[in-house]
Amino acid sequence: MKHPREYKNQEVIVLGLAKSGMAAAVRFHELGAKVTVNDRKDRNQCPEADPLEALGISVVCGGHPDSLIHEGVALVVKNPGIPYGAEPVRKALELGIEVVTEVEVAYQLSEAPIIGITGSNGKTTTTTWVGEMLAKAGKSPIVAGNIGRALCDAANDATKDHWLVAELSSFQLKGTDQFRPRIACLLNVYETHLDYHGTMSDYTASKAKLFANQYKEDIAVLNWDDTECRLLSSKVQARVFPFSMKEELEEGVYLRRHAETGRLERDIVYRDSEGTVHPIIRAEEIGIPGDFNVGNGLAAAAIAIAAGVPLPYITESLREFRGVEHRLEYVRTCRNIAYYNNSKATNPAATIKALEVFDQPIVLIAGGMDRQGTDKEMDYRELEPYLRDKVKAAVFLGETRDKLANVARSAGMTRVRLVDNGSSPSETLAQAVKYAEELAEPGDVVLLSPACASWDMFPSFEERGRMFKESVHNL
Repeated sequence: MKHPREYKNQEVIVLGLAKSGMAAAVRFHELGAKVTVNDRKDRNQCPEADPLEALGISVVCGGHPDSLIHEGVALVVKNPGIPYGAEPVRKALELGIEVVTEVEVAYQLSEAPIIGITGSNGKTTTTTWVGEMLAKAGKSPIVAGNIGRALCDAANDATKDHWLVAELSSFQLKGTDQFRPRIACLLNVYETHLDYHGTMSDYTASKAKLFANQYKEDIAVLNWDDTECRLLSSKVQARVFPFSMKEELEEGVYLRRHAETGRLERDIVYRDSEGTVHPIIRAEEIGIPGDFNVGNGLAAAAIAIAAGVPLPYITESLREFRGVEHRLEYVRTCRNIAYYNNSKATNPAATIKALEVFDQPIVLIAGGMDRQGTDKEMDYRELEPYLRDKVKAAVFLGETRDKLANVARSAGMTRVRLVDNGSSPSETLAQAVKYAEELAEPGDVVLLSPACASWDMFPSFEERGRMFKESVHNL
């Protein structure tokens, strides 16, 4: 893709009226492009169209007209969630028109160096944590991307004195061309989003695009405990800077082993290129629970070190950080039952990590969208040993409720409740919370950790989490 200023007086089509689409449309319009924004939703469902039309940007709602994509179009910027099989995307590619996501546009616009963070789980926590570490050190971070703020908006405000810290999904990365982060981090790779990617190879290749354009002087932060990450290390051009929960590294951030016994300790340390080991913090002092958050902390520390943050600021942030909404978020304790919102757990691996955190008996609320149309439909059987050993009772809802109930029964669970769809998603979730309260006893934990996407009932996992918290506060 060319720099956005080179599309002056050329036709640019933006597909999707989400935040990223709006931001891209405004940037191209400001630079003189002829912008048309298209969304398949009806006009009365597109309030975002009003401010765009006020600027003089053309907005077409209610479907994708045949005339939308034609040989005169110079560029298509698509919402990351729109599949490549969608008619306007397919037609553009057939005509040889470049199709990118907003991430590519933001890269072309940004004067600031970019830190790109991706992975199946832990992206938002790690990205937020890195932002806090950089802020403590006066590094002027701007945190954006899949985390909330559109990357084009952030890039428009970024100067050479900032760091642009971007959470990036596989959907976003698949639509990049020249995107080059100075520091790139892959946290982990699990089987997920196959309804979009179709195959694990396409999903993994999309994640790997984060490193495709890095130079030798750039840095690739990789999880040395993850097979896919380690395999990727031999293919990247950038300097590899690993982190590990399991291994003592020649250089990187890891949990230290005892010099005499060789057993793993819980000290997080950094070994520099000269072999000097620098203690950072005891793992038990980290401000949020769970070994998976120790892993996120290792990754955040490695990224911050790569960005030049002094170790005392990293230690301080690791100790003080209290997590992100919808990621193992404590809600309240009612009648000595603690309620946690982990709505961001949209796959079984994320739910397993949450279950591993608690020593108390757990009443689990799970279920959601059934990912049909993948090459390997999720069957949730990997949850079975955790349901057997960690969960005393479960409440299942959504499209996957019967599938999850079968796994629970295979695990020997007898205290299982299924929630019928109510008149609204909020009513359904409120009923699930009520069932969980009935199943729980003082000293237990009620955990919303769905192991599924939210789109069967909710527009987003955030909305699902907010409704859960509202239901808990109404107990």
